[in-house]
Amino acid sequence: MPAKSSRARSTIETRDRILDVALDVLGENPDAGMGEIASVAGVVRRTVYDHFPSRLDLIRTLTERAVAEMTAVLTEVNASEADADATWVAFVARLWPVAHRYRVLLALRRGEYGEAIHGLLGPVDDLLADLVQRGQDTEVFAEHLPAGMLSQVAYGVVFAIADSDLSNGTLGARAATITSLMMLGVPETRALALVGDQP
Repeated sequence: MPAKSSRARSTIETRDRILDVALDVLGENPDAGMGEIASVAGVVRRTVYDHFPSRLDLIRTLTERAVAEMTAVLTEVNASEADADATWVAFVARLWPVAHRYRVLLALRRGEYGEAIHGLLGPVDDLLADLVQRGQDTEVFAEHLPAGMLSQVAYGVVFAIADSDLSNGTLGARAATITSLMMLGVPETRALALVGDQP
């Protein structure tokens, strides 16, 4: 029995290592193949394919992981009684490390895996749309776009800045928060006040 649980633990650790490496490798090059991921993970291609029969399976699993993390963050910040704009600030502050880790999904969402990723991100999209709708209902956010579309624009800005920040390091969660709030129709003075001295 102990040998079996040790083997199962080793399998899970290998799978998790492959996923972590895939995030890094795909973050550098969204077109990277399974062989490159295997090489960096220190395993043979067959091991990667044993865990993920296709590149799409790997992308789906990464997306499911991202959705679980983002949904947990959104559910927690949405539970507060704060105004929608203050809730958005808390969301971006908590999302920032996740956005950095999963920024490759933004690039992959625009490519051949777009439909699969879009489908899996549904729960996150719904929670974001609900938050923006709450902001529109209380006249905190602009109403020039439907809540679902406006939330995607603001959320996309956060990931775009996370991707850009990786290469030059001059931006950060503060820039992403202020920019996304302004995309939501929050005046700059209010956005600056909400963010405060956040780095």
